[in-house]
Amino acid sequence: MAKRSKHRLKGKIVKIAKGVAIYQTHASPFYFARILDLRTGRYTVRSTKETSRLEARKVADELAYEMRSPDRKAEPEFSFKYYAQRYVEIARGKVQRSELNKNYVRTTTVMLDNDDWGLIRHLGTRDVRELKTRDWQIFIEKLLAKRPDLSSSTRNSLKAAFRNVMKVVRDDGLIDVVPATPRVTVRDNPRPFFRFHPLVSKEKDEYDKLKAGAKKLAAKKLVVRGVLVTEELYDLILFTVHSFVRPITTELYALRHSDINVQGDKDRDEKKWLQVTVRNGKTGMRIASTMPGAVAPYKRICDRYPEAKGEDYVFLPDYPNRQTAARIIARQFNAVLQEEDLKSDPILKTERTIYSLRHTAICMRLVLSKGQVNIYTLAKNAGTSVNQIERFYARNLPMAPELVKNLQIFGD
Repeated sequence: MAKRSKHRLKGKIVKIAKGVAIYQTHASPFYFARILDLRTGRYTVRSTKETSRLEARKVADELAYEMRSPDRKAEPEFSFKYYAQRYVEIARGKVQRSELNKNYVRTTTVMLDNDDWGLIRHLGTRDVRELKTRDWQIFIEKLLAKRPDLSSSTRNSLKAAFRNVMKVVRDDGLIDVVPATPRVTVRDNPRPFFRFHPLVSKEKDEYDKLKAGAKKLAAKKLVVRGVLVTEELYDLILFTVHSFVRPITTELYALRHSDINVQGDKDRDEKKWLQVTVRNGKTGMRIASTMPGAVAPYKRICDRYPEAKGEDYVFLPDYPNRQTAARIIARQFNAVLQEEDLKSDPILKTERTIYSLRHTAICMRLVLSKGQVNIYTLAKNAGTSVNQIERFYARNLPMAPELVKNLQIFGD
């Protein structure tokens, strides 16, 4: 007769809940808990270390709750942190192939890695197969309770980062649909700029005051953090306002002489303009056309560096590190703002930075064209969108006199 297995059941299997049961075998005095893993569809068996059926039921309940808890740590290859790192690797590959802007990837990485409110900090150990819309909502609710100061745009960037990671999970076949993430309402803040005539009287023209201040500091030979202020700062201000280029390391400070070509009537300076190639701007590569006012400062820059070659940088070429060049100009620009009492926008109650030059450039085109500039053309040239111009600039500016007359006209 065959020997009976010591692992055979001792008594009946006792069902406690759906997918949860306890039983005994002849091999051990303890009850075992058999629990269905809802993620894998397989059963897991654990010893309860209890000989009492009543106590074994309690342990089985606790084991099932622990195993099925949404807060339990996932296996490393199914964790949100693992897929966040996968997304970053994939995105960097797309940047190298020029399929994605590196600034977008940089922003997404901040949303994932921030020590205070980053997604990995809060969702890193969660199982991506179980993340639902409700998990996203709980994360945002807890975050807003802790950090009510976070802007709407930051919250929307967090949402985009979450969705990007979950798209990789979907593409790997672990889920069928990316969880819905309700959009956060964005409150638009007007962009600070330097007011100019005819928005204000000539006596109150802030843009003229800014230019005069830059010249004044250069004439005084002011030294800011060990670097002498020269008229290059004045020319940079003019160039930026008349070219719409963003004063950032990937646009204005990345410009080389080979990126700039003089266009127009060669015999008349007032009919000339510059064609500027922005190689890797915030919105990718673009070719922009400047206003005629950018020609004179560029010529002075060329005269200032007569030995410059095509691949030499246009502004502060003696500083190969473009971030260093940007910091130097930002400090000098702030010195002008402090000197001329222009740091704070008296109407918007916000502080101006060198980026306010770009806002000034766009506002000037909208106002000085007397409503005739094509907003699509302006948006394309500035590397932005019609929606951005309407939201942040056009809606906050007065109508041109010609449009006011049209508004006030009476029919026959």
